Amino acid sequence: MSSDGFLLPLRLFVGFRQLIDGVHAELAREGHPELRPLHGFVFQAIGLDGTTAVELGRRLGVSKQAAGKTLDGLERLGYVERTTDPQDARRKLVKLTDRGVQVLIRSAQIFDELRAEWAARIGPDRLSELEQDLVTVTGAEAFRLDVPGWFGS
Repeated sequence: MSSDGFLLPLRLFVGFRQLIDGVHAELAREGHPELRPLHGFVFQAIGLDGTTAVELGRRLGVSKQAAGKTLDGLERLGYVERTTDPQDARRKLVKLTDRGVQVLIRSAQIFDELRAEWAARIGPDRLSELEQDLVTVTGAEAFRLDVPGWFGS
C-alpha cells in the first residue's frame, strides 16, 4: 500500500462518489432522473422545517442568487415551495413539498441499503470501525452542507 498522502482524499472522494452516484441512480430508476447531487445538499439544508433563501445560501456556502436559481428549478419540478413565514409575513420560507420529503426519506433508505452492501463486502465490524475512525479524525460534529460553495470557490 502506498503512503502517498494525496491518495487518501482521492480514495475518500471515490467512496463518496460511489455512494452519491448509487443514490441518484436508484432515484432516477424510481422516477426522479432530474435530481443531481447538489439537490441532496439543498434538501438537507432546507430540512423538514424550511428556511429562507438567504439562510439556504449561507448553509450551502453560495450566494442568495445562486440558491434562488436552484430553488427556481426545484420549485418547477415540484420538490420545493415558497410560502409566507407565519411568524413574519415579510419573510418567504422555502419548504420541501410532500414530493421533496419523500425523496429525502427515500434517499436515507437507499443510503442504508448501500451501507449494507459495503458491510457485506468488508464486514460489518470493519465498516463500523471505518466509520468510527472517520469520526475520530474529522470530529463528531463535522457535518457541513457548504460543499457546493466550497467546490465552486
